[in-house]
Amino acid sequence: MTSTDPADRPHTGQPADLPADLGDSPRVPAGLSDADATDADGTAAYDSSLSDPEAQAAAGYDPEFLAVRVPLPGSGGREVRDLPYVHFSVLLDPARRLPALTAVNIDGADPVDLERGDDWHLDERIPESEQAGPEIYARNDLDRGHQVRRRDPVWGEPSVASRANLDTFTYTNCAPQAAEFNQSKELWLGLEDQVLTYADAHRLRVSVFTGPVLQPDDAPYRGIRIPRLFYKIVVWAVDRGAALRAAGYVLDQSPQLDGIDLEAAFAQTHEAGDPPPLGPYRTFQVPIRDIAELTRLELAQLAAVDSLQTVPTVQPPDGVRFGWVPLTENDQLTF
Repeated sequence: MTSTDPADRPHTGQPADLPADLGDSPRVPAGLSDADATDADGTAAYDSSLSDPEAQAAAGYDPEFLAVRVPLPGSGGREVRDLPYVHFSVLLDPARRLPALTAVNIDGADPVDLERGDDWHLDERIPESEQAGPEIYARNDLDRGHQVRRRDPVWGEPSVASRANLDTFTYTNCAPQAAEFNQSKELWLGLEDQVLTYADAHRLRVSVFTGPVLQPDDAPYRGIRIPRLFYKIVVWAVDRGAALRAAGYVLDQSPQLDGIDLEAAFAQTHEAGDPPPLGPYRTFQVPIRDIAELTRLELAQLAAVDSLQTVPTVQPPDGVRFGWVPLTENDQLTF
């Protein structure tokens, strides 16, 4: 496992068309009209029945959580529903019925250990027709893949942590994933922990952006399309809070089939009403600028502090995109 300083590594060349800043895409909290979206003081309205600490935490992702401000990335012009929860937010794509982005603040110094639970539920603030609910996962081998990990926002006062735990089981915070579990998936699920353990994160705090890569050619199933790729960007402060560092990852569940075999497999599953074929999980550390290209999210601030070094003379394995590092062990991670 290595740690790098952006100031010391060779310049890798940032694309000229990457946005100059994150921007602020216009977003109205879901379920609220423009008039109702804010309280008298201009802050976002939320559930008034919550206690003060809960209400503050339920305002969603906090861009001031780290020592350096990290705004919620812009959606790149995509229409999204802005859904705040306790210690995290979801930007939901209502057309795809899946999250385009989730953003969570993790306080590794103040965790609360709670039982997992399994109370999956719809978000009542938006129409059911905009959510991929229980019907997607019935009578098949698809997993409800948490985008914000269950335990990531579960910190702080007990009542706040309990509310956060429940919020992670909202259908807006999941996407269909292959049920098969392998070493690469295990590595993916532990990336946040590795950063907290090895990256010398300031005050043991990190922010994480996660979501499916929503591509137009994703295979249809029960009124939605099943993503093949997922991304994750972990952000933390270094140098006693004076600077940022970030690392980007992609989880690939594409079927490992070629040409006519893949086409035939899709046709067969579609005719039978089964989920499209999915392959074994593969995890990569990737340049954040590539995640920006894949998702159209506005990630310039994070791409500028990417910890991944690209080495032009190193050729990737067959079938792997240039600059993508296949990961099978924790010690391959670069911080």
